[in-house]
Amino acid sequence: MADWAPIFVRVCLFVILSPGLLFQLPGMGRSIEFNNMQTSGISILVHTIIFFGLITITLIAIGLEINIG
Repeated sequence: MADWAPIFVRVCLFVILSPGLLFQLPGMGRSIEFNNMQTSGISILVHTIIFFGLITITLIAIGLEINIG
């Protein structure tokens, strides 16, 4: 039996937190922009920190497990 939680959570968060796809924090002209499909180095850094924080909370602190099979 495999634990699918790490894979599922990482893929979902990667899609949601891709800079410029749904939102970009910080944006090019404003502090937050939605659906602009552009990115910057600082935006990638901010989204990476958010991604790491959410992964840590969901997998380590909460102990999420998804067992299939």
